[in-house]
Amino acid sequence: MPHVTIELLAGRTEEQKAAVARAVTEALQAHANASPASTSIVFRDVTKDNWASGGELMSAKR
Repeated sequence: MPHVTIELLAGRTEEQKAAVARAVTEALQAHANASPASTSIVFRDVTKDNWASGGELMSAKR
């Protein structure tokens, strides 16, 4: 049973997340023989002040 956690900067719409969930589920089915019913996906929305890249908070980047 695959379990996928996807962390994204906050701001994606429900429709965007649904499309990602479908695509990831289809990829697991096609390439890992995973049943769609057994695949679970969790989205974690992270605010820019809680995510850093290159030693700098995303909230400080322009």
